[in-house]
Amino acid sequence: MNEKERYSYHTLSQQDYRSFNQHLAEGNALDVIRWAYDTFSHQLVYACSFGAEGIVLVDLISRAKQDATIIFLDTHVHFKETYELIEDMQAHYPSIQLKMIQPELTLAEQVAKHGEKLWETNPDLCCYIRKNKPLKQALEGYTAWLSGLRRDQSPTRAKTEFVNKDDKFQMIKICPLIHWSWDDVWQYIKDHNLPYNPLHDQDYPSIGCEPCTKPVKEGDDLRAGRWTGLQKTECGLHINTPISKE
Repeated sequence: MNEKERYSYHTLSQQDYRSFNQHLAEGNALDVIRWAYDTFSHQLVYACSFGAEGIVLVDLISRAKQDATIIFLDTHVHFKETYELIEDMQAHYPSIQLKMIQPELTLAEQVAKHGEKLWETNPDLCCYIRKNKPLKQALEGYTAWLSGLRRDQSPTRAKTEFVNKDDKFQMIKICPLIHWSWDDVWQYIKDHNLPYNPLHDQDYPSIGCEPCTKPVKEGDDLRAGRWTGLQKTECGLHINTPISKE
């Protein structure tokens, strides 16, 4: 077994993760991305939501690996602005390999099985069907995945490292933007004249599925518009709990 082959969820020790993070501690986001592709090569994939952080990461990734694979979880209930942005990004980065990941159930099939507006009656189940389960299937065959998590996004993300053990998907999760602020993200977008979702200019800092995303009042948490009124702040992709069943 060569050095790269031993780098997997099942073979890395806690000391390995500490060593990786110590090695990357003085680097910037692009350094982390280059290290990730050098270490995991074609076994690395980026799961992108095309939020502001996602735009930054796609641009950085294109500088490290022009033909990188990116996956997008197409829940079929995203904003039209999100789909339009994806088209713009594909034109902007023609070498990027984008895969639109579809849930097993169409919206009509989900209604027939679970009733109308599952995102209101059982949002966790809806997220499982349309995001968690499809991502788990899409990640099969990969060793590591990139994510745009930042520590200042929410308390649940405050201890995220560059290189993380992802017990949920049994993979290695790499988060190059952990030290970036919201202002850092937008300064990069402006400095590089990157396309972005126009909903960000309408008080939508965090953009997910249309039924579960609302504008945020000035001074509120950046993710306050997600699942407003519910005891829910995450779709579950970044919480290390077992994937539930239908």
